Amino acid sequence: MPGTPPTRFVYLGPEGTFAEQALRTVPAAERGSRTPARSVGEALEAVRAGDADAALVPLENSIGGAVGVTLDELAEGEPLVITREVILPVEFVLAARTGTPLPSIGSIAAHPQASTQCRGWLRAHLPDAVVVDVLSNGAAAAGAANGEYDAAICAPIGAARHRLAVLADKIADHPDAVTRFALLSRPGPPPPPTGDDVTSLAVYIAHDRVGALLSVLMELAVRGVNLTRIESRPTGEALGRYVFFLDCTGHVADVRLGEALQGLHRVCAGVRFLGSYPRHRWGGLTGERPVAAPAGLSDTDYTDAAAWLTRLRVGEQS
Repeated sequence: MPGTPPTRFVYLGPEGTFAEQALRTVPAAERGSRTPARSVGEALEAVRAGDADAALVPLENSIGGAVGVTLDELAEGEPLVITREVILPVEFVLAARTGTPLPSIGSIAAHPQASTQCRGWLRAHLPDAVVVDVLSNGAAAAGAANGEYDAAICAPIGAARHRLAVLADKIADHPDAVTRFALLSRPGPPPPPTGDDVTSLAVYIAHDRVGALLSVLMELAVRGVNLTRIESRPTGEALGRYVFFLDCTGHVADVRLGEALQGLHRVCAGVRFLGSYPRHRWGGLTGERPVAAPAGLSDTDYTDAAAWLTRLRVGEQS
């Protein structure tokens, strides 16, 4: 039913990964059921099929960039919308079975992205250890727990889940690294505006039109809508054909953003609305402050201008 809070959640598994850790920050998910999926596609298909109410999947990483498979699903799959974003600090630990001394470690299980982000620490502390690629951070922790590997690079939740001792924490080379996750549901009314929201879009430009991408950007710029992210992905149709993913400040219910969306609908080959949702807050504060609209482009300015035009049309002057 529309408006019914989600109770059945699925996330990119396995258990003991950053995705599970991120999902558990969502109060409704902590109270509801949480089921791991083997892939992003499997997680999203569970929502599309009605087997789950919402899915949490990674959208982008501050070091590794966008998660292509998620973007492709959002652009080409049966429509889903983002209802919430979760930004999670990426804190890797080196974990092993209790009693394992650091100098004895000869093999380390790690997801390739994890080992890449910890390359400097490994070179400084375990230069002779062999790093073995595994499919996930959870699989790395499981492999260390069952003795297949001497240690694992994993998320703190994975070490705790598999009862591993943490030999070193915060071993990532970039201590400020974060991953952005999206909670996706079937299309429905977006959450109400909070005054600090994000709207996400997938935009297909008209490739036979000169300045097509500039036209997209202008529809936002002339209304003072701040573009916080733009990412392109090939559509698969032909070389040079791309879909552009945009994140903008504001909510679909806002006057300025609503007019910008109408403009995009006019000038683009296609626009897919991916949701309006609250911006992630860090400890009650946002990671960065919203950008104020330039003079003449605020919601109040739009309201005043509309009222002025109405007066002109009925013969009033002011």
